[in-house]
Amino acid sequence: MINTEIIRNGIEVYKAAKPFPHLVIDDFLDFELAQKLSNEFPDINDKSLFNYSNPLEKKSALNDWNKFPSNTYSFFEFLCSNDFVNQLGEILGIKLFPDFGLHGGGWHMHPDGGKLNPHLDYNIHPKLGLQRRINLIIYLSEDWKPEYGGHFGLWSNNEETNSPDKLIKEVEIKFNRAVIFDTSLQSWHGLSRQVTSDGQKIRKSLAIYYLCEPPATYVDRQRALYAPTEDQKNDPEINELIKKRSDSQQYKNHYITR
Repeated sequence: MINTEIIRNGIEVYKAAKPFPHLVIDDFLDFELAQKLSNEFPDINDKSLFNYSNPLEKKSALNDWNKFPSNTYSFFEFLCSNDFVNQLGEILGIKLFPDFGLHGGGWHMHPDGGKLNPHLDYNIHPKLGLQRRINLIIYLSEDWKPEYGGHFGLWSNNEETNSPDKLIKEVEIKFNRAVIFDTSLQSWHGLSRQVTSDGQKIRKSLAIYYLCEPPATYVDRQRALYAPTEDQKNDPEINELIKKRSDSQQYKNHYITR
């Protein structure tokens, strides 16, 4: 389903990329498969979706295998297969493990007004105790225009404040474009531009994360750590929300779902 040679051929670009290792790949899947996967996304108002609606994020998501139609189910099965995971790990030089539970992965959908503040992903899987290491995202919104926003942003890290510093790179959303990146290196990422499609389009993506054995010393972060946007930095309520959102006990009360 995926020609891993396109990843292998880009490995030096991946390693040298700033602000942290990443690779952008266009035409990642066979075009017909990409269309099938795109067409299987549910309506944004589907009651099966889990909805995040708070000042840090506005999106809908689902990682329930039982809800996936046949093509999506088969594709995630492939992404979790020994063959693909071992090939990806060999290319990256890491012993990788799949997350069959798709924790934090699956379908991601951003409607008009969709946003996602800069953040660090959780570091240690809450069920498996493994480190979340590699993120693979595939964008599947057909006929997406740059003016619709939703760009994928990558920020450098301010070591003194442990917060995002400069927006180093923006990746435009394009149909069948994939991004692979290392999530373990103070990898601040998110939507650098809010979705502004005048209700015409939904930003659709598939996401999966690959795990590895944690290093001898690591930060045991089991929830994502968010940062305020420029217009939120002096807002005490936002800073308090970020604190609670990152707490493994309090986070469930602060998604603000519908």
